[in-house]
Amino acid sequence: MTDKGLPPSSRSTLTPTRRATLAGLGATTFGAATTIALAGRASSQARPPAGTAGAEPPLSLLVAAPGKARLRPAPAGETDILALNGASPGPALRIKLGETLRLKLDNRTALPLSLHWQGLRGAAAMDGVGGFSQPPVAPGASFEYRLTPPDAGTFLYRPLLIGGSSEPAGRGLGGLLIVEEPEPLAVDLDLPVMVADWLLGDDHAIRPFAAASSESAAGGRLGSWLTVNGAPPPQRVAVAPGARVRLRLANACNARIMRLRFDGVKASVVAVDGQPTDTFEPVRAQLPFAPGTRYDLIVDMPEELGATAIVTALIGAGVPLVRLVTEGAKKAAATAPAALKPNPTLPAAVRLQDAVRPQIVIEGGAKIMPELKLDLAGLDLAKPWRINGGVGDASKPLVSVKRGTPIVLAIENRTAFLQPIHVHGHCFRLLHPLDDGWEPYFMDTVQIPEGKRLHIAFIAENPGRWMISSTVLERFDLGLWSWFEVT
Repeated sequence: MTDKGLPPSSRSTLTPTRRATLAGLGATTFGAATTIALAGRASSQARPPAGTAGAEPPLSLLVAAPGKARLRPAPAGETDILALNGASPGPALRIKLGETLRLKLDNRTALPLSLHWQGLRGAAAMDGVGGFSQPPVAPGASFEYRLTPPDAGTFLYRPLLIGGSSEPAGRGLGGLLIVEEPEPLAVDLDLPVMVADWLLGDDHAIRPFAAASSESAAGGRLGSWLTVNGAPPPQRVAVAPGARVRLRLANACNARIMRLRFDGVKASVVAVDGQPTDTFEPVRAQLPFAPGTRYDLIVDMPEELGATAIVTALIGAGVPLVRLVTEGAKKAAATAPAALKPNPTLPAAVRLQDAVRPQIVIEGGAKIMPELKLDLAGLDLAKPWRINGGVGDASKPLVSVKRGTPIVLAIENRTAFLQPIHVHGHCFRLLHPLDDGWEPYFMDTVQIPEGKRLHIAFIAENPGRWMISSTVLERFDLGLWSWFEVT
């Protein structure tokens, strides 16, 4: 994951460099509901209405309950799932930067729940890790989240609780939180795209979940079927010739790590993991797409009728996820640059010479034999993964630092599997191997290749206890996480 086009920088100070390319980022309607109940009443808007100055924000209701969905095309029957406000994914929650979202999670399922807001640099008590940042929400109970995001961007919400994340997520709970910029990009269509992975049997039912299993000790719970916004792919969207489209892509899979390819059109990335970046075209028109990852892209459609732009998941022979098709009257092509303003709240520099330098070593998991079979010999399936020699322990932090301390975290992957790792409550830069440069974007989730060691750098500016966790939920449930404290 190097960036050979980036000019060298000081070894002691990390500063952003502007560039236009990135190297080595290691149905016609939505299938999901886009409305939520506001203050107990039905509303046609996913965004809570703005209140008067000083007024308490309205309370929105998010109900987790059993539901049904047609995940495969007809004549396949419906599948029993878990839904949020009657659908999977749940509503795309939209607020403007500076607004506060009050959201009551009402748990009407048989499982304990909590919702993690991936990428959100908010209050630690609202991070949504059950058993760590909050008590799990028991069946029949509720919990109120109060979120005032400091950043605009695309964020993912999904279940995250110690020992119990895989099943509620794999049964359909999750959705997107969109925090709109004060001056949003001028586009003809703003399209959220949430990709989910389902392990279904021939009867279209979700297969049983097992905490200690060979799949949990390997790639995780890899599904047999993808959906896009809760519906069978590809999602077909008609747009005007010459239209500008903003795609908000999010990977909500339990474990499916894939690459995306963009065909028929030039796609420009304007944000990574919710944070604005210098606009760039993906190398070879492809992007890595691990669980929890989000990208915002701009697509300018051709001006002729019948042109198509396709987003394809590179799984097997390829799975088309979204198909944009030009129809109707032609629009004047956009002339304004497709770029977001930099986030002024992110640090302009990280003084590496002053950094605290903890490290994480990930070990364990199955071994892969030459014939691609799994070797589970001697592996404790109840504790197949190790982080710094043990499993996640809430009693002792990896490191405790004062607010404002720079951190350079080394993460070494000694396993046979790619390891996507998420830092809660913060976003970071990915350093070059010799600390002589950095990738020109911020992230909150990084993929550590097998047998490799990477370094990330950030300023610990958000007070509280924050996890560093695997985004493969089966690995997280079995203890592949650590945490740090900011005082």
